[in-house]
Amino acid sequence: MLLHIPQVLTAAEVAQFRRALDTAEWTDGRETVGPQGAQVKRNLQLPDTSPLKKDLGQAVLNALSRSPLYFAAALPLRTIPPRFNRYEGGGHYGFHVDGAVMMVGDTTLRTDLSCTLFLCEPDDYDGGELIISDTYGEHEVKLPAGDLILYPSSSLHRVAAVTRGARIASFFWVQSLVRDAGKRQLLFELDASIQALTGAGADRDAVLRLSNVYHNLLRDWSET
Repeated sequence: MLLHIPQVLTAAEVAQFRRALDTAEWTDGRETVGPQGAQVKRNLQLPDTSPLKKDLGQAVLNALSRSPLYFAAALPLRTIPPRFNRYEGGGHYGFHVDGAVMMVGDTTLRTDLSCTLFLCEPDDYDGGELIISDTYGEHEVKLPAGDLILYPSSSLHRVAAVTRGARIASFFWVQSLVRDAGKRQLLFELDASIQALTGAGADRDAVLRLSNVYHNLLRDWSET
């Protein structure tokens, strides 16, 4: 599933993030990847030990908790604390695949979904498209500030070189309650149908029965 989730952050929140990040101290992004990734990665990141990273990361998680669309699509169980990166002056990240398993403290997390939350307007910089490759070809993503793209962590993807301005974003990974992507897609479509029928004033008993099907499938398919 490749899903655009608009307005995760408000304009005021984006402005607050940018004021903090524009004066932050950044480090070489290659410090957080293995030898293979380091060969194709040219960007800057907030250090994992940065108090600003922790504070802004928590703000991202708080914002996500307000988004029913994000929850319906991701069905998040565990989330890697959000990180922040910056691309400028030709910075790029060649095609790569995200690690299948990551550590959160003493706990391992399976990366089912990858997320990029854009913190700059598209006109602020040239290049910097997130390019995701799947069986349908390559998809270029460059969203308004405050919007998020959610996509399978199994996808090959890259960030095109930024040739003007700076591209600043938050990125993180999610382990879903439902491991199987096909089942997760079905649940998302079922949930969207229930919401649409409810909004259209459909028969209450019919919507209730459909909701029962959704929750029983989620109960059967979820992993905790």
